[in-house]
This record gives sequence, C-alpha cells and structure tokens, in this order.
Amino acid sequence: MDSQYYKEYYELERSNWWFTARLEILKSQVKLLFPNRNDLNILNIGVATGATSVMLEAFGTVKSIEYDEVCYQFVKEKLNIDIDLGSILELKFENETYDLVCAFDVIEHVEDDFLACSEMKRVCKTGGLVLVTVPAFSSLWSHHDVINHHFKRYKTNELKQLFSKNGEIQFLSYFNSWLFIPIWLIRTISNKFPNLFKRDGSGSDHSMFKLGFLNTVLYYLFLSENAFLKNNISLPFGVSALVSWRK
Repeated sequence: MDSQYYKEYYELERSNWWFTARLEILKSQVKLLFPNRNDLNILNIGVATGATSVMLEAFGTVKSIEYDEVCYQFVKEKLNIDIDLGSILELKFENETYDLVCAFDVIEHVEDDFLACSEMKRVCKTGGLVLVTVPAFSSLWSHHDVINHHFKRYKTNELKQLFSKNGEIQFLSYFNSWLFIPIWLIRTISNKFPNLFKRDGSGSDHSMFKLGFLNTVLYYLFLSENAFLKNNISLPFGVSALVSWRK
C-alpha cells in the first residue's frame, strides 16, 4: 500500500461496510473453530491498522506482525497492541508456538505464497489452526489490486493446493458472494474507463462508498452471508475466499 493509505485505512477498517462485515464474519469463524475459548495464543500476520488484532483479543493473547515499516510505526503509535515488524516469509518464532495463526488478505501481497503458508504452518501448534482470507478471481483484477500491491487473486482450488499437506482443511469457501456481479461489473467498466468512477485519496475501491445509507445497506447485505458461513455451508463464488486448516 501507499503510505497515505494507512491513515485512510484506519478509518476504513472501522467504518466501511466491507471491513466491518468481514470483521464480524472472521469473528464468527474463530468462534466456530474454538468454541468458548479465551485463552488462545494467537499470531495475526499483516495486521494493517490493527482492527483484526483488536477483535482477536477476545479469544486470547495476540501477537501482531506487520511488514511495512510505515504502517508498523503508525499502528504502534495509534494502538496499545503487541506488534512487531516482520515478514510472513520469515517468521521469528519457534516451531509449534501458536494455537491460531491468522493472515487476513495477506498472502496475495507476496510472490512466494507457498513459503508464506509453510511458515504459518510451521509456527502453528499440532492441533492448532491457520485461518486465511484472500481476494478471489482474476476476473476481478483492477486498479484496486494494483494500488494494494497484490500479486494475484485466488480460486478455492489454489487455496486447497496450498493447504493440502501436513494437516486437514476444516472449511473452504468463497464469501462476499451477493455483491460479486455488481463488483465485477464496476471493475470491468472501470478497467476500460478508468476516470468514470470517482475515487478519493489513494484511489482504492473502498473510497467510492462513503458513510451513509448505502454503506449500511451493503454492510447488512454482506453480513447476511454469515448465516451460511458460520454453519459451514460453502458459497460457490465470491469476491473473497477463506480457508481454515488444522495441523
């Protein structure tokens, strides 16, 4: 991400429909994986401006990792969380350290996603879990991916390949499905006509939707998918994908 985006991102993570609905979905997934637990040792990798780390604190002790030094300094000054500067490609922890290892929209930022997943598996305890989300479908590639420094978007079969060994996939699904077609249309049109849609600040898609009625509608529409996801019902397509894997 560009440095200016972190200030925007802090507000977006706490107000924008996509971030706030995703946060509730992720919280439900952790509850499903670890029912009635608040004593977990958790590693959260690529924490951006820290909203996911704050959410995870309800389940135990959280160590946060951020690769970008500007973002790391921003979060360290902004929040009272345990955060270190580090890379998902070289985690500075012993084998079998964490009950839960999370990387929410992180591995698409590194070219060697196999190594990233191997490192997460390495530091996860036997019987522990890795929880990952990624952007889905290359047909949705747009300026949003470029300014976020993505290397790729994923299909669930690619996630299955990354997590096919040394453990068992607990749940694999797309999400943000109801809005797939309108988002695909907007991104397809904006790729052909880049000046058609107004974007503020860094130019991410999130800047297109301000607080207000539409933000509220999109939040509840996205969140409604959680009725399926928290009951382990996989969705056949979506803007994003998630996988949980047990070591």
